[in-house]
Amino acid sequence: MLHISCWLLFLAYRGCFTRLFIKAPAGRKRFNVPGALNAVTHELVTVTNDTYINAQSFCDLLWRIPRLNIGVPITLVLDNARYQKCKLVWALAESLDIELLYIPPYSPNLNLIERLWKFVNFDRLRAESWFS
Repeated sequence: MLHISCWLLFLAYRGCFTRLFIKAPAGRKRFNVPGALNAVTHELVTVTNDTYINAQSFCDLLWRIPRLNIGVPITLVLDNARYQKCKLVWALAESLDIELLYIPPYSPNLNLIERLWKFVNFDRLRAESWFS
């Protein structure tokens, strides 16, 4: 009896090192969704693309924010990405009367949109793939 249980433990241990390879497309395929979340109404404004996020794509997001007709001064809380700190973005934000507020480095919990993306990424994308 002892011999059989040891053998079963060995099989379970051996099974842990089996690798499963899943064929995936070559190259980098990505779907970018920069967004802004209204802290009061929880309304989400997004811009999507399948290339890279740069200053121009961020400016597209800035153009959409005043169209919400909020009626109060707008302060946009941003992380310290390089494309958010260029002169093009600053000039557009100033012309749209949007204040840019940068959070300290390495503090994504202060940015509400990071919490939303974490929820979307885990609860919607990963959880659905586990059960399908």
